[in-house]
Amino acid sequence: MRILNRLVWVLGILALVAPPAALRAATEDARGSIVIVFKDGRKQSFRLAEIARIEFNSPAVKTSLGQGHFLGEWKVDDGMGRKFDISLKPDGVAHKTLGSSHGTWTVVEGEARISWEDGWHDVIRKVGSKYEKVAFSPGSSYSDHPSNVTEAIYTEAH
Repeated sequence: MRILNRLVWVLGILALVAPPAALRAATEDARGSIVIVFKDGRKQSFRLAEIARIEFNSPAVKTSLGQGHFLGEWKVDDGMGRKFDISLKPDGVAHKTLGSSHGTWTVVEGEARISWEDGWHDVIRKVGSKYEKVAFSPGSSYSDHPSNVTEAIYTEAH
């Protein structure tokens, strides 16, 4: 009888402790994840620690790309085969490893527009599943014919 009383006592304590612990674990898991709800009602959950970035390929979403989408390091070309890096910082400052190294940048209509101190200006934009760097010479505008268009490779998030 004594063993039965102890067993009931232990099971009673476990019954009181287990639900709050399970609720806490579920809450912690929900805060560290993202849930995608599909049109047919299905849901899929992803742990945030496993996600590097989220990309939208729809042209309708292109105009909503913000500054965070372009932050970091980019490998580009000057149109004559010389490779260089462009770094886009969160404070709107841009750096590059060829020519005038300092500039500023902002996002306009879903593309990063960079103005360099020497008058050149570049655009980094998403085209399909890739990115391109479009360069404009001093005195030209973003609506003019570009001086060159090359691939832009996103290498490292800032």
